[in-house]
Amino acid sequence: MSTCQLCEQHDDTGSQLCPGCTKGTRVRLEALPVLYRGLGALLAPAGGVGQGRSGKGGPAPLPVSLDVLDIRGPGGMAALLESWVDAVRHERGRPEPAHTGSPEGRVERACGELLGHMPWIAVSWPEAGEFAGEIRELARSVASMLRTPEPERGTRVGHCQAVDASGTICASVLWLAPGEQVVRCRWCGMCWPPATWTQLKAWIDESAIRGEKGVQRRDVASTTR
Repeated sequence: MSTCQLCEQHDDTGSQLCPGCTKGTRVRLEALPVLYRGLGALLAPAGGVGQGRSGKGGPAPLPVSLDVLDIRGPGGMAALLESWVDAVRHERGRPEPAHTGSPEGRVERACGELLGHMPWIAVSWPEAGEFAGEIRELARSVASMLRTPEPERGTRVGHCQAVDASGTICASVLWLAPGEQVVRCRWCGMCWPPATWTQLKAWIDESAIRGEKGVQRRDVASTTR
């Protein structure tokens, strides 16, 4: 029995990487060219002053993220993958031709070659753990750049204390949105302007003490919807 170099769990196969980490590394290598192409859309610069004859000129606007430039630039993803390709070629005594072509094509070819070496890497290469770890971190980093950020929710206020016709508390979580001065319940639509916050807090504290949620309580008709 051996230990997987990536997850450090016991592995009965005696390989450098366990079957799960081997599969995960293969999936990431297959995904990297797609992720790389996806970063291209993030390189479109924001609008700025033109450089035409009548324009005042000025520095070109920066892309959305300098991290994207780092990944797609000369020393980015292509160079990292090719460094591992070179290491595998050297270890296995394979020819080591120069890496040429566009960065996108180089990423595609490097991933394809590394996938071809994966059976040997997973079973025999002492550097398999470090290699798989770098591929995992690279895939995570690029995926995080492509992920759409969640909208800012603002400040959590507490549970809505509005009551319906039956006298049941709404109890949905209230958020004060960024830049807003009125707390609005996203569930029932009740609005809590600043003049009501003292009473709202008192009711929230009272409900917390009683453990109330979805039970009957006092009238809040003075609060506006």
